[in-house]
Amino acid sequence: MTTPATTTPTTPTAPPVNGRVIALAHYAARAALETVLTRYDLTFQQSVTLRVVAIADGPVAREEVVDQVVDSLKIDAAEVRGVLDELATAELLAAVDRPAEPGLVAITDVGREVYARTTTETSVISARIYAGIPAEDLAVAGRVLDLVTERANAELAAAR
Repeated sequence: MTTPATTTPTTPTAPPVNGRVIALAHYAARAALETVLTRYDLTFQQSVTLRVVAIADGPVAREEVVDQVVDSLKIDAAEVRGVLDELATAELLAAVDRPAEPGLVAITDVGREVYARTTTETSVISARIYAGIPAEDLAVAGRVLDLVTERANAELAAAR
C-alpha cells in the first residue's frame, strides 16, 4: 500500500529589498497620503514644502526652504520656488516683512490649520499601514532605508 503524498503549506517569502520593492512601498504609501491631500487641494510637493515651514520655530528663509525640499524630493530649485508661490497664492504661506531679514516666509493661520488637519488624517492612515509590524522589524527597515538613502545620495553627489 502506498502512502498518499502530503503537502505542507508554504509561507510565501518576502522579496529581498531592492529599488523596486522600495519604490512600490513608497508609491503605495504616497497614493494613500494623496487621498487626504486632494481633499485640501494640495499636491505632494506642496505638502512637503508646507511641512518645512510648519515645523519651523518661526519664519524661515525662503532659500532654506528651497534647499530642504530640493534635498528631500530631489527636484529642481525652480520647481520648489514655484510651489512656494502656489502656497502663497493659496494663502497658506506668506512673506514676512522684516527689512533686516529679507526673504522670510511663514505659515499663515489657514496654512497651520490645513497642515494640522492633513497631518492628523494621514497619521490615522499611517497607523493602519504600520499596525502589527513588530517594532524590531520597523527598526531594521529604518536602518536599511537610512543606509540606502545615504548611499543613493552619495551616488547623486558623485554624478554631479
